[in-house]
Amino acid sequence: MKIETTDPAAEPSAIFYKRCSVDLRSGDMSFADVPCRNFEDVLGGFGRSFQDLAKRQVENAYCDENPLIVNTGLLTGSSVMTALRTYFSGYSPIKGSQAGLPAAMWSTGSGKFGAKFKWTGLDELVFENRSATPIYVLIKETAAGPQVELKPAEHLLGLSTHAKIMALQKEYADAHFAAIGQAGENWQNNYMGSVALSTENQLKSHEDKCRFAGRGGMGSLMGYKNILALVAQSSDKVSKISEAVKKVNINVIKGGGSARIQPLSRGGGGGTWAAYDVLQEFHAVPVNNFRPQGNDLPERLFRANVERDYHIKSEACFRCGITCHNNISEKNADGSRGEFLAKFDYEPLNLLSTNLGIHEAGQAARLIQLTDNYGMDAISLGVTIAYALSYNARHPHQRILNGATFGDYEKIRELVIQAGEGRLPEIGKGSMRLSASLGETAYAYHVKGLEIAAYQPETNPGYAWAIAGGHMSMGTYGLLTREGKSDLESWVKGITEDKLHIVGFDMIGLCKFFDIAKGIGTQMVVDCLKSECNLDVSIEEIRASVRRAFLRGLALELRQGYSKAEFCLPAEVSENPNPNIKLPNITSSEFIEKLEKRVWEIFEPELQGLLD
Repeated sequence: MKIETTDPAAEPSAIFYKRCSVDLRSGDMSFADVPCRNFEDVLGGFGRSFQDLAKRQVENAYCDENPLIVNTGLLTGSSVMTALRTYFSGYSPIKGSQAGLPAAMWSTGSGKFGAKFKWTGLDELVFENRSATPIYVLIKETAAGPQVELKPAEHLLGLSTHAKIMALQKEYADAHFAAIGQAGENWQNNYMGSVALSTENQLKSHEDKCRFAGRGGMGSLMGYKNILALVAQSSDKVSKISEAVKKVNINVIKGGGSARIQPLSRGGGGGTWAAYDVLQEFHAVPVNNFRPQGNDLPERLFRANVERDYHIKSEACFRCGITCHNNISEKNADGSRGEFLAKFDYEPLNLLSTNLGIHEAGQAARLIQLTDNYGMDAISLGVTIAYALSYNARHPHQRILNGATFGDYEKIRELVIQAGEGRLPEIGKGSMRLSASLGETAYAYHVKGLEIAAYQPETNPGYAWAIAGGHMSMGTYGLLTREGKSDLESWVKGITEDKLHIVGFDMIGLCKFFDIAKGIGTQMVVDCLKSECNLDVSIEEIRASVRRAFLRGLALELRQGYSKAEFCLPAEVSENPNPNIKLPNITSSEFIEKLEKRVWEIFEPELQGLLD
């Protein structure tokens, strides 16, 4: 970015981002230094891309008018802890309104691709139309500035996400990669394709340790455009860490934002996996399609129990000290590490194991590995399969698909493979479409067409107003279970004020674990922007920008045909309350009715003019 001011909130047009627009049909491309329209543009990510998507009238995700926007945040590639994020935005194949229109969506992941992309000198890449043949895209640093080339990719067709990355690594040194798998290639029948982002660990070990931009089917949109991979080739531009940023980074590691997910050896809970232990206290770990049974089955996948039979190593992303995820491998007879199996994060682990009636860690790991290699969103896949299993349990004499039931590992594995290969559109197109086709929608666990993460909706009515998935874009998933808030006022304030600020991380380039409780409107971010970019901003200016970006996403949903009736939890939650969840009931019809009234009274006046 080119920065010619110290006051980005007052003078955003004095800050320019480098954009390359590519017409995939003709191969034409153009570069421009684009002046920022507002502070959201300066911060980047979805804060910028949603403004561009608002200019498009898109009625089908798979059309020429729907762009694929790849960009970074203002701090991506900086020396700030967690500053690795890449954003993929467009109108989603899987998330859409009952009116039949696709919703604007973004997906994000870490790894090192985002930093390499930023270090080429490019801030944003916009793909228009569709390539007639499979290609991959090379973005590279040159003496004359960033350069973009379209390369034939027939040799990558049919390869897994990991295999594509390994093949490209042989061709390009000093590069990182973003790739789709077979699911994205089969976009017609799979709407939940993800984008795999390479990691340092993966390139060194040659083990499939990708990070993923999973939500919303951006990998399927990438597949529709016939882009199989992106290559970002540049020298590393790791600057000396300033005292201000060093202080922030230490606070990120030791402070409240990430302390609970640090490894056990540092006094943390052992990564996001620790959510099992926390939620099981209330019997709120999703089991058998979000219907906890009030027993101890989830405890079989507690870390302490898994560690007896498998080798576990806590690891971190490039230059990050949080160490939030755990790599699971076979354990040799002598206790040493054997074959690598999968990376355990809470959401993929739960939704591809316990919530499917599977309670054995090795089976869960194999399902996660398959899902990652095919390049599918583990959340959408797991929730959609869970719906099919639940349907079969309710209709034992009229089972669908292969007749799989809860706990039937082999048949569930078969469903994953068939969906990944594009041979099972019933699963690949998501739970909203499958449940509608069967006429039983009450227990399909999606909100506005996007499957929910592994937090019981009984504990999180904030799901209804999330604009990109409940745990990504509305931080209310712990308001009841962690903070004990069950009163109406706390929930109105959480949804309309405090907890929406979690989306700010998907603008600026930081991981949510930078400070998951407060969002980016903190003194730490103010200090980082001053140190890294010489920008003078206030906490209030940051929070105002994040709020505008969130509300713009809400306004886009309404413009794409969503009725207020679609801003709701799955009907089963209120129609058939689960007595096994040991928490106050905050999803009764009466509570939800009052909550909806209050939330819309606050949001609606602020939506006016946001899309102009």
